[in-house]
Amino acid sequence: MTRYAMAVDLRRCAGCQTCSAVCKQKNGTPPGVQWRRVLDVETGEFPDVRRSFMPVACMHCDTPACEEVCPTTATQKRDDGLVSIDYELCIGCANCVMACPFEARSIVHEAQFAYGDKPMPNELKLHDPDRINVATKCTFCIERIDLARETGQTPGEDPEVTPACVNSCISGALVFGDLDDPESRLSTLLRQTQSFRQNEELGTGPGVYYIWDQADENR
Repeated sequence: MTRYAMAVDLRRCAGCQTCSAVCKQKNGTPPGVQWRRVLDVETGEFPDVRRSFMPVACMHCDTPACEEVCPTTATQKRDDGLVSIDYELCIGCANCVMACPFEARSIVHEAQFAYGDKPMPNELKLHDPDRINVATKCTFCIERIDLARETGQTPGEDPEVTPACVNSCISGALVFGDLDDPESRLSTLLRQTQSFRQNEELGTGPGVYYIWDQADENR
């Protein structure tokens, strides 16, 4: 089997927002909609205060809460672990938006552009009328993953079939790959480190792992 997932190395993330910018540029999301965000987190107490950065997006869960509440089966978890949305089936009911514990979904009801009603050339090129009045989210660049099936390339290794955010990360904080392949870069990295997943107690099985330290050799 195949289970695509992502790791975020919090020790490396510099909070530069490049992944957010590239995601917006690639997907042409409207103003106010950001499929990939970077949270600025401050911890500790003065004078021992630390600032950390946490990229967040759709977690492509093992048991997606969004899929369970979708009345039309527009949201589906694929065999490779990616959670997709069929815009032709989505009725924009927003059940999934409310059910997602990661606030990763958005719905817009009219075309919006950065400078009023006149789209810039890039916005015009990427504008997709099928994404109006339906739920949208990060797809892990699903079209690139599908391309890998045709070309024989490996997502997470070959840039052409790897999510754009991963390719753009200047510090190498984002790693993508197949969890079911023990030799993948992702699996190898997770064995060597300690990580957590957001809201694990909810039982959705998020497909994004946050690395915070090296593995404890004494465990």
